[in-house]
Amino acid sequence: MHEHVGRVLVTGGVRSGKSRYAEDRLRGAPAVTYVATGYPADPDADPEWALRVARHQSSRPQTWRTVETLDIAAVLEDATGPVLIDCFGLWVTRTLDSLAAWDAPRVAWEARWAAEVDRLTAAWARCPLPVLAVTNEVGWGVVPDHRAGRLFADGLGRLNQRLAETADEVVLMVAGRPLRL
Repeated sequence: MHEHVGRVLVTGGVRSGKSRYAEDRLRGAPAVTYVATGYPADPDADPEWALRVARHQSSRPQTWRTVETLDIAAVLEDATGPVLIDCFGLWVTRTLDSLAAWDAPRVAWEARWAAEVDRLTAAWARCPLPVLAVTNEVGWGVVPDHRAGRLFADGLGRLNQRLAETADEVVLMVAGRPLRL
């Protein structure tokens, strides 16, 4: 199902079919760089997470190269073929973790966060190759009670808006069905 796709942002809720849809869009491409932003699988620490990661890995063609990194900008800048990023929700979580943002005052980390987002969105906007990026839709729930939930929702919601500004296509997944926005 490989087709010229440009920059496509695929958003939706949990288990809406985002990853499968993005993978299917690039299925026929012989060499895809799959950027995994999640925490590395550790079956001893979190067997359920390790199983999820294993399922994702087994669904990809063997010709695809997996890169586990938070430096998505560097991957986009060095890409020589299609890129699939899964997912920005995990990137936000891990990046805020790396900045110790959850409990620290904003002044301690906000400038570094803004620089990370600026670097990422600039690389996304400049990438001339097909890029499909999976993200989570966080805008339909209540405002979280806890600071960490608000930081995550605000960070991801604003990142999604910035990415969508320069995307060639935005797809909302609902119950496994793509809705082009």
